[in-house]
Amino acid sequence: MATVTPKLLSMHCARHLRPRDSSLLLGGSVYRPSIAAIKSFLFPASQSPSSPPSTKPFSTSTPLQRRDPAGHSRFGRKGRHQVRHPRYYRGPLHPHQPPKPSDPSSREFVPGPFTSERLWDHFNDTISADYMTLAYEHIPPGAPPVVRKERLRIWEGDSPYFANRPRRGPRGRDFLKLLSKPITFRNIPRLEEIVFHCFSDAAIRDPMAINVASMVAQSVTGVKAEIFLARKSIGNWGLKKEMPISVVSRLSGPAMYKFLATCIEVVMPRIKEFKGVKGSTGDRSGNLAFGFDPEIVAQFPEIEANYDMYPAKMIPGCHIICKTTARNDRDARMLLASFGIPFYGKMEDW
Repeated sequence: MATVTPKLLSMHCARHLRPRDSSLLLGGSVYRPSIAAIKSFLFPASQSPSSPPSTKPFSTSTPLQRRDPAGHSRFGRKGRHQVRHPRYYRGPLHPHQPPKPSDPSSREFVPGPFTSERLWDHFNDTISADYMTLAYEHIPPGAPPVVRKERLRIWEGDSPYFANRPRRGPRGRDFLKLLSKPITFRNIPRLEEIVFHCFSDAAIRDPMAINVASMVAQSVTGVKAEIFLARKSIGNWGLKKEMPISVVSRLSGPAMYKFLATCIEVVMPRIKEFKGVKGSTGDRSGNLAFGFDPEIVAQFPEIEANYDMYPAKMIPGCHIICKTTARNDRDARMLLASFGIPFYGKMEDW
């Protein structure tokens, strides 16, 4: 009975349905029952006897809910994408708070990433677990806590000038190391940003060389390069102030891991007698740098495929700065070594 169409049902059971929905008559002769009438006939127990019969042509099992997820109705405009949010944050007490950057209606929303790079998957699947094992420091139960020395030294002596005087710096150096915590699953160092920098010395003689450097940086990284000007004049080099001299491209996300994979798997194996990256590189804060000569920059697949498009004498060298979330150079070097970058020489553990 439940599979009978409304048209056939009206022919066989019109005498049962006519008193339930007698208001819907088409022209006084043809009778077409509503869905509510059919449901009340097929499932008489589902409808309470106290409820009045429905005369609507359509009915739903659940009432329609008002869709206003962002709460825009209080501002006079309804809907999720019909409100243009303010460009700037107007404080916590303003009635109109901008949505989160993950909200598609936010001005700061950036779609993606749509793909997952191999190095990023390798970091999540293998490197992160191995890194915690290599950096694990076992502290036996009941061991006394390690007493750390003070970072700044006090002035010792009987001189009256030592009273209320600022403390001295560490012995043997004029800088303070960043404080670092034991490596856990919460603070595993990861790659944060890669800066691709090209200094074009040919731009001093030919202003068009800076355009070639910009094309090289954009082709290799896939990110638009930013041109930087000279801050001062140097007569011995022929450099003048405000002269365009270098370009910089900043990579993050999937493009960063793709570029690093190209350097490790394609460019570095092509270098003859390549020892690796110097172990003394770093800024003592977890940022490491290395560079390539112009001949090596031409080995990038993006440059090699269209080598005739670039003047050979104008292809510049490059510096690659890897910014990590590590707090010292030792942890950053361990991270890049796990990706496949070789290091040689004396390792500076700042």
